[in-house]
Amino acid sequence: MLTVDFARFPLAPGDRVLDLGCGAGRHAFECYRRGAHVVALDQDRDELRTVTGWLAAMREAGEAPPGASAVAVAGDALALPFPDDSFDAVIAAEILEHIPDDKGALAEAVRVLRPGGRLAVTVPRHGPERVCWALSDAYHEVEGGHVRIYRADELLDRLRGAGLTPYGTHHAHALHAPYWWLKCAMGVDNDTALPVRAYHKLLVWDITRRPLATRLAERALDPLIGKSFVAYATKPHEPARPGPGREAG
Repeated sequence: MLTVDFARFPLAPGDRVLDLGCGAGRHAFECYRRGAHVVALDQDRDELRTVTGWLAAMREAGEAPPGASAVAVAGDALALPFPDDSFDAVIAAEILEHIPDDKGALAEAVRVLRPGGRLAVTVPRHGPERVCWALSDAYHEVEGGHVRIYRADELLDRLRGAGLTPYGTHHAHALHAPYWWLKCAMGVDNDTALPVRAYHKLLVWDITRRPLATRLAERALDPLIGKSFVAYATKPHEPARPGPGREAG
């Protein structure tokens, strides 16, 4: 289940891509399939072992084109272990809401992104997330949980403040918002409640089969209750400096 729309975030074979806070690796896998050189970075070593296993399985099955590469790396979003301008693209999907120093994390992402490169950021959308917080403290008051809720204009201001130029936004995963409202209302750890189990089956059907009915429903509902807000931005090229004997005009 992808949150980033690769029609709006195009990759070329051979692009260097950082999946920052990769989690289970969904975006890293897609970038690998598209022929990129992918680094999937996370602090959770258990997740990274799983991602490494899936990348090896993809390699074995020939799911990535020749020349593509992918590796899972442990690292801290506030101190990325890469030189400046290392990547053509950076993805930060559902990670900033977990980091107290989100400005520091964005600054690091911008540092390792080359001038002219693209950044995709996804966060929980303000309205649906407010409902979750109102229904359940346990939803967010856990170790490593969500520490803030972004408004769309606030996130875009964060991107501009980091020196980026936003070029597009959209919402995603409308069908997932009611599922989390049910979970929060009935207990975030309660997976046995009938409404939760029934809705989970619907989501599994949607993810595995992608029927026309759910695709049309999600497309119609995304602007209203899309669970995620997605923003795209570029890192501008630095302005040229005057050469010897010339003065800036």
